Amino acid sequence: MGRYVIRRLLQMIPVFFGATLLIFLMVNVMGDPIAGLCGDRQCDPATATQLRKEFGLDKPLWQQYATYMGNVFTGDFGTAFNGQEVTELMASAFPVTIRLTIVAILFEIVIGITLGVVTGLRRGRPVDTGVLLVTLVVISVPTFVTGLLLQLLLGVEWGWISPSVSPEAPFDELIVPGLVLASVSLAYVTRLTRTSIAENRRADYVRTAVAKGLPRRRVITRHLLRNSLIPVVTFIGTDIGALMGGAIVTERIFNIHGVGFQLYQGILRQNTQTVVGFVTVLVLVFLVANLLVDLLYAVLDPRIRYA
Repeated sequence: MGRYVIRRLLQMIPVFFGATLLIFLMVNVMGDPIAGLCGDRQCDPATATQLRKEFGLDKPLWQQYATYMGNVFTGDFGTAFNGQEVTELMASAFPVTIRLTIVAILFEIVIGITLGVVTGLRRGRPVDTGVLLVTLVVISVPTFVTGLLLQLLLGVEWGWISPSVSPEAPFDELIVPGLVLASVSLAYVTRLTRTSIAENRRADYVRTAVAKGLPRRRVITRHLLRNSLIPVVTFIGTDIGALMGGAIVTERIFNIHGVGFQLYQGILRQNTQTVVGFVTVLVLVFLVANLLVDLLYAVLDPRIRYA
């Protein structure tokens, strides 16, 4: 196990540099960030030259990337064009989005896996058909439609929730936004769990466990569910980073000042330092989540061993 973890950590190094380089290149071709600093009017040449020199934009692109990565390893993600440190923006944004992601992941685990197990064990029955239709509708409806509809009904019409989340963003105010954020992934988790349960239900080890007279609950939880959760855990693990980076729509609807909000503002204002800094951290989240998922395989299935 230890050798496997070390090998995976070493493999993450080139992936990290390759992903950040690609992001750095893409962000820097979005447009001229200096033009956005001067508003609607064009910057005069002297001011534009001074700003480029101040933010290091007068250097070659490879040198900008090398300087940026060197600063990242010292904990310096640069300064936004408004003069605020990117690390300060991260300190205020990431805790909010982490809480929102936790709520979303809990919905996926509790509701998605539960519905998947129920429908997988009752494949072809009315409850299975009903859940499949509901999940198909959820997948088909865009997230911004779901968010605006719940905001209108629960927040404006019925007054059950606040239409916008407060700046502190406590867990109780993030329940509905978390459900909106997790809605599509929850539907996929339900369908994935259902398919995996239905397939493994016909496996030899399940029939053997039933023939030995084991209680139905133990057969489901100890034998059927553990092996069926491997593809589900893979999906949820990769979905953690996707939820954190893809919360732009949800955070905009409910006025949540998290990672998605900061990314939106950075893209809108062509603030390359903010965008690259936040996405760099999201790359690390993706890599760590994938490593934890791989290690969790051995916990779910004792037959899996790492060399």
